[in-house]
Amino acid sequence: MARSLSYITAAQLISIARSPRVAIVDVRDEERSYDAHIAGSLHCASDTFSERMSDLLHAVKGKDTLVFHCALSQVRGPTCARMFLDYLSETKEDAGINNVMVLDRGFNGWHASGNPVCQCTTNPCTGNWA
Repeated sequence: MARSLSYITAAQLISIARSPRVAIVDVRDEERSYDAHIAGSLHCASDTFSERMSDLLHAVKGKDTLVFHCALSQVRGPTCARMFLDYLSETKEDAGINNVMVLDRGFNGWHASGNPVCQCTTNPCTGNWA
């Protein structure tokens, strides 16, 4: 199955984020711990992302849409999303992932727009949407 990378706005993400079939993947590095994060997101830091893709694939089992982001989604978010797309095309396992997206404007844009964030320290985040 040929998958392509697309972008999603914060407003679009809000409309789908509560679905059990959607996973939000935060690839920021240490700034996640002091900037907070999108409630319910998984953390998979960009500096170790390539070594952790099989762990991520296991963590998102049952999801069909993954939304990647970093601080601004200009470098780390899109790079990790493309790496994961390549990994999906190379793996023999049918992951069931149909959509790989990048959050436009990243976490900073999400937070600046007044969208809900969480400050828990668990991974995956156990916080709920407000």
